[in-house]
Amino acid sequence: MNSQEHQILPIKLGITNCYLIRGGDDYILVDAGPPKSISTFIQKLKQLMIDPTRIKLIFITHAHFDHMGSLAEISALTGGISAMHHQDKELVEKGMVIMPGGIGLWGSFLTVFLWAMKSQVKKNIKPTLVDRALEEKPFSLESFQINGKILPTPGHTAGSMSLVLNSGEAFVGDTAMSGFPRLTGPGPFVLGDDLKAMKRSWQLLLDHGARWIYPSHGKPFDAEFFRKYLGS
Repeated sequence: MNSQEHQILPIKLGITNCYLIRGGDDYILVDAGPPKSISTFIQKLKQLMIDPTRIKLIFITHAHFDHMGSLAEISALTGGISAMHHQDKELVEKGMVIMPGGIGLWGSFLTVFLWAMKSQVKKNIKPTLVDRALEEKPFSLESFQINGKILPTPGHTAGSMSLVLNSGEAFVGDTAMSGFPRLTGPGPFVLGDDLKAMKRSWQLLLDHGARWIYPSHGKPFDAEFFRKYLGS
């Protein structure tokens, strides 16, 4: 892993790996975790000795509940600008809970489980205004003192996006995974809308210099895995 250019601090919120990326004296937060994560988030920031107001951008990779569930509370705590794909922005602002379809037999089984818990999840989701709608083109992070960009990477959802640093670290949300609920190492998320689109997004990440993949579920892994998977 190459973290020489920017400091990267993982923060586990519930089942989701979120990340702080330092640019200058401030930070970007990648994803806001599931509902009721604010106490854990505050505790983590205290352990890291980070003032919440130093978080200037909250980037949400997509509109599923385990990525945006605590956005309202984290936005209020930090005062940071929230940003996500324009297709998913309205879902968050309306407090909608969208459950993905399954990929393969295991994914189809998990979909049944997720739909069973949908009503309970919805009770804990707060409609939240999103400050900035991102479009179908790279969004530079230069104004946040980060050498990198945010790219549309559809597949898991139509509005999925990833953040890629110039030094090669890519924060991909659920565009790929390497831990549960996937059972066999790095690969596609077992839940999603379009596996073919997900593979195209992997190629896009490689084309933009991704060398090390930081998923929301599982440990970071070498982007060379993408090349092997795409070539098989």
